[in-house]
Amino acid sequence: MQNNIPNIMRAMVLESPKTPLILNYVKIPEPQENQLLLKIQACGVCRTDLHIVDGELTEPKLPLIIGHEIVGSVMGIGKGVTKFKIGDRVGVPWLGYTCGYCKYSGYTVDGGYAEYTVADQHYCFQLPLYLNDEQSAPLLCAGLIGYRSYRLTGKRNQNLGIYGFGGAAHIITQIAVSQGKKVFAFTKPGDKEGQEFAKKLGAYWTGGSDEKPPEILDASIIFAPVGSLIPAALKSTDKGGIVVSGGIHMSDIPSFEYKYLWEERKIQSVANLTRRDGEELLDIASRVQVKTEIKTYTLEQANEALSDLRNGDIKGAAVLVI
Repeated sequence: MQNNIPNIMRAMVLESPKTPLILNYVKIPEPQENQLLLKIQACGVCRTDLHIVDGELTEPKLPLIIGHEIVGSVMGIGKGVTKFKIGDRVGVPWLGYTCGYCKYSGYTVDGGYAEYTVADQHYCFQLPLYLNDEQSAPLLCAGLIGYRSYRLTGKRNQNLGIYGFGGAAHIITQIAVSQGKKVFAFTKPGDKEGQEFAKKLGAYWTGGSDEKPPEILDASIIFAPVGSLIPAALKSTDKGGIVVSGGIHMSDIPSFEYKYLWEERKIQSVANLTRRDGEELLDIASRVQVKTEIKTYTLEQANEALSDLRNGDIKGAAVLVI
């Protein structure tokens, strides 16, 4: 460890699911081969973090430091690092590492609810210069998973439904509108504030998730973890259209009549992202000048941020400023 880096850091640690995070002092990790040691400036608070804390995503590594929308500066480098140098500002997304051989990847490495972390150089990104640290953080999962979901809807889709207007939706709406799409934004029934927020970002139509849009949809993305939205979206989707589920966890999908899936409609889930997704999103974000709406918290307020997210009290995205 370099002389100017301490040995111990503060971190918000999950010791057991369905319990609050605990502020603890833990050893700062040493960067291994191909790894960067990062001093964290900001970390987004993602619904996936909430699913882990609430026990909806099972079998996490325990104890666990959650957080995977990390913005930090390089303080140390391991053997073989060539992409970054000391002092660089980088972003770390949900995808922490892949070996290139296995068919699937895991999701439980220590993350960004802390003062320092390590990350593989091959899965870190240069960040747009026009956004500061806390504004950049939501791009690294809400933006990336949102963009992958959006990309899977295809280029020919003109009328795009978005169900659940939070961190991912407010980023993807800006991109879709810039590309000439009509965005139909669905919020919780009665959420007038959320609907006004969507309109300000360029949504063509806004309404509750219990409403039918005024035009038939070519594609829909579901960000809310509510299984009943799958058949609701299918009922509003044109033949040959697609419904993409952008969440890593969702409540059970109720049964529905086959006629809503027939005529070559598709349902597809999104489980992860690729480096291509990251490179494309950050390039588009820079060209479009995507703005992120954020609410900031201190590291010690991580439980409060998670509670606000759970209760739907955040417009845009929550970010811990370390």
